[in-house]
Order: sequence, then C-alpha cells, then structure tokens
Amino acid sequence: MVERADITQVLAQMRAIQAQMQRPLHEVAPGRIEPGQLARPESAAPAFGELFSQAIDSVNAVQQQANTLREGYELGQAGVSLTQVMVAAEKSSVAFEAMTQVRNKLVDAYKEIMNMPV
Repeated sequence: MVERADITQVLAQMRAIQAQMQRPLHEVAPGRIEPGQLARPESAAPAFGELFSQAIDSVNAVQQQANTLREGYELGQAGVSLTQVMVAAEKSSVAFEAMTQVRNKLVDAYKEIMNMPV
C-alpha cells in the first residue's frame, strides 16, 4: 500500500518555505548559511587545469577498473560476474564520452574567443 502525503500537510510545508524565502536577510536564524559564507578565498580555489586533470584521472581510473574486471572475467576469476563487467564497461564508456564532450566544448569556446575582434 502506498502512503500518500495529506494535501494539507504539503500545502503547509509549501507556505512555510515561502514564508522563509520572503523574510528579510537580517532575520535569518543563527546557524544558517548566509550568502557568500561558503565562498572560498581565491588562493584556495583549485585552478581549472587541476580540476580538468583530476577529471581525466578519474575517467582513467574507471577505464582501468573496467579492464581489470574484464580480464578477471576472461580468466575465470571467482567473484567476477558478467553483469559486473558489463556495468563497469558501460560506466567507462559514459565517463569517456562525457569527458570527450567537455573537451569539445572547451575547444569550441577557445576557438570562439580567439576569433573575437580585439
């Protein structure tokens, strides 16, 4: 049996959230996060190159894990099933495709910037 939320409870929650959103900033309760509080100083922010390098490393790790599982399955190792191999291969494929799309967008953005008149 599926339990459904009572419509009055849902409406009460929506009104409470709306009331919170409409309060002035100085009325925010202590302990809550205020705008700008989570902003890191510029010196602590990682460079874009570092972030992209970490992303490439994580995609490489996913691909290596997929290859290890595939080899284990081919050698008949215990505990390695075909479903694990297929899921790992699909994760690897999706991660690589996503990284390729990001790279393509970066190259397009670079070309567009370089073609801008000065």
